Amino acid sequence: MELIHVIMAGVTAIILFVFGLENFSAEIEQISGERFRRFLARATKIPAIGVLIGALVTAVIQSSSATSVIAVSLVNAGVLSFKSSVGIVFGANIGTTITAQLVAFKLTAFAPVFIIVGFLLSFVRSKISIFGKSIFYFGFVFFCLNLISAALAPLQNEPALIKYLIQPQNPLFAILVGCLFTAAVQSSSVTTGLAIIFTQQGLLSLENAVPLIMGANIGTTATALIAMLNMDFAAKKTALSHFFFNVGGVLIFLPILLLFGDRLNEFDSNPAVALANIHLVFNVVASLIFVVLINPFTRLVDMLLGEDKMDFARLAIPTFNEQTAFGRVKSDLRQNLADLLGFLQESYNLVTLSIESNYRSIFEASAKRMEYINFLEKEYVGYFAKAVSSVSDERESRELLRLHTQFDYLFQIYDSIEDIFNTKKAMSKHYVELKSDLLLMVRKLSSQTLVLFDDIRKPLIEGNQLDVTARAKELQEMLDEINRGLLPLLARPDRPDVGTLSNFVTYSRRLKDKLETLADLLDSQQAVLDETSPDETGLASR
Repeated sequence: MELIHVIMAGVTAIILFVFGLENFSAEIEQISGERFRRFLARATKIPAIGVLIGALVTAVIQSSSATSVIAVSLVNAGVLSFKSSVGIVFGANIGTTITAQLVAFKLTAFAPVFIIVGFLLSFVRSKISIFGKSIFYFGFVFFCLNLISAALAPLQNEPALIKYLIQPQNPLFAILVGCLFTAAVQSSSVTTGLAIIFTQQGLLSLENAVPLIMGANIGTTATALIAMLNMDFAAKKTALSHFFFNVGGVLIFLPILLLFGDRLNEFDSNPAVALANIHLVFNVVASLIFVVLINPFTRLVDMLLGEDKMDFARLAIPTFNEQTAFGRVKSDLRQNLADLLGFLQESYNLVTLSIESNYRSIFEASAKRMEYINFLEKEYVGYFAKAVSSVSDERESRELLRLHTQFDYLFQIYDSIEDIFNTKKAMSKHYVELKSDLLLMVRKLSSQTLVLFDDIRKPLIEGNQLDVTARAKELQEMLDEINRGLLPLLARPDRPDVGTLSNFVTYSRRLKDKLETLADLLDSQQAVLDETSPDETGLASR
């Protein structure tokens, strides 16, 4: 009966520990919000930095599963490329070792201090009160580990259990147990924390504990694997990379474990500290090996899963710096303007191609681009808000506002492309397919619109004057002709596809008008530049 009470108390403490971890993670993510995601997007282009960020983020939110899910969702949104996300995945495992170190060195004794401070902070009428819950749950997580330790202490008096846990077991079986348990509780920190507590109390031998924490690394990938199910191809590659990486790390160290595992019990002085250090070395060495081999690793993933032809290059994310000369700011923005216009052109092409071809993969690729442009729009809104408020020179303010207006029209162009995308989404929802006569109209209209995009973008890149009057007139005549052709078809009940194309024509007309207005804005800007002397434009030398 006493054993049942001990088990019930231990299970309750473990449940509280899992609850604390989940809430601590949620609080940190809520505080960081969109800034956290933007930070990841900017800083992960170099794999080594991605590893460091993944480790730090995981150490803070105490969940490699949460970090990997965030990375997968950012790839799915198009904010991160597959290769940029891999570094975060590698670093996430290193971040989990902080829990093991805190438990091994018995720093959990300070848990009540964090609980009290966090509780009191939540009542303070100040901005710092938002950290109250995070600090509270941080202390709560480690307080629960103390509860687990206290609840399971009576098991030290069960010689049969101690004998079973201390006797050498099959390391492959221990790896499987660690993997399954971690997948069930969705946190490797739980498995690692329990292993170290059991080792501290003499309930678990080091030889049996090491394969458990190795298995935990594989089990922690379950959350990301579940999260990837409804996501796009690149996101699935990120989740599977997490799995391949953790399995690979175990396979690298497994021969060492099989050959020298029986010598682990020689760490008699402090086996819990030894376990924490082995956990740290295991994850750091595995991450370093995979960072060095990141190119062949990503190529292997591409080879196994197929290279994602629909993925796209990410654009430069604007970052405002008050120290940057205005001439450089203006030059960078004009380059970004051309790049973004080109990206919108490619996105429009993909959206209309999804209507023509009805291929699901093309539709999903265009959806990813739509989400990515939404992300960019928020970035530019924040950028111009900072830039406009910091510029005091009247002439510079006018030029910055002119650029802001041009970017605003670019995102209005995006709105029309999104309307066309939503038309395709409605077609898929209601199983509407365009007949061949309408498909030809879509192809003619999209081809002519893409030419109008070219007529704006090429002179913008080359710094030449824009004149799209003839092209816009030609496109308008085509729109009028298509509208006239649709009128008799609208009355036919056997042609539900005609109404859909009518919406497509309406949105195409709006897109044409916005492109024409953008061309006028860019043309007037170019005229101003042509009239400005070199001395006036060379502001970067100030």
